Amino acid sequence: MRRSMTSLLATALVLVPLAAAPAFAQMDSREGIALQNQILQLRQELDQLRRNAPSGGSAGGSSLGGAYVPPPSRGGAPAAGGGSELVAGLLDRVNNLEDEVRRLRGRAEEAEYKNKQLSDQLEKLNGDMDYRLQQLEGGGRSGGAAPTPAPGRPPASSSGSLTPPAGASPAAPAAAAPRTPEKALADGQAALGRRDYASAEAAAREVIASRNTARAQDAQLLLGQSLLGKRDFQNAAVAFDDAYRRNRQSARAPEAMIGLANSFLGFGAKKEACATLGDLRTEFPRLSGSLNQQAQETARRGGC
Repeated sequence: MRRSMTSLLATALVLVPLAAAPAFAQMDSREGIALQNQILQLRQELDQLRRNAPSGGSAGGSSLGGAYVPPPSRGGAPAAGGGSELVAGLLDRVNNLEDEVRRLRGRAEEAEYKNKQLSDQLEKLNGDMDYRLQQLEGGGRSGGAAPTPAPGRPPASSSGSLTPPAGASPAAPAAAAPRTPEKALADGQAALGRRDYASAEAAAREVIASRNTARAQDAQLLLGQSLLGKRDFQNAAVAFDDAYRRNRQSARAPEAMIGLANSFLGFGAKKEACATLGDLRTEFPRLSGSLNQQAQETARRGGC
């Protein structure tokens, strides 16, 4: 069964940093450091055993790290049976400790990924709250500036026309209405065209915060494109995946899948990028000219 776009995204975001960052091999926790020290000690003991085995050692045998090494036989040959068992035991301990280090490394990286997700969600929530507070403050200022109408009709002049009360200023022009989602998307596309990725991202998040479901997919695509331009590849992948899941059968769904594949390539997940392009060919075998060219170019860069 074909993997879903969400499983591909989760696999790439968690596993790809393991291949791209070998520096995680040295754990920061006390338990990881202790395991690394034990592995090093066992490797030293094993090397010492291998060096001492051909020479036969002392007649009474020796001990390495608390493990007894049997003495050689009378004919001068080392006791092969005891030495091989000791080596096998040391290798088993080394393998067990390395498995434990890998397990701890996986837990540490999983926790780091979850923290990154929570940080991104918090940042997005703060942006949404700031936008809503600005909208509320803008509405409060415009409401406070408007004069309260007095009951009844204003006095009429001698010619019969209505005249404003004394000291009243001319009516101020109405406050500028907030831009519609369509206007915000148009402004965001224009900003994207001139590589103003910050403005494009702000426009996309404005539409997403407005809860306009009709333009939600367009806003998610604009967000993914702006993040891709900022080289924020992991968050761009999340945005493109959200855009695809909004409407998997829409005319813009192939565009979201191509953007997702490009985001995968951005942080080195070539396998996931090629799998996404394979799903694209399966779900949309007849792509338009421009989308087909984009898919081919992405496949060429990924070596698919």
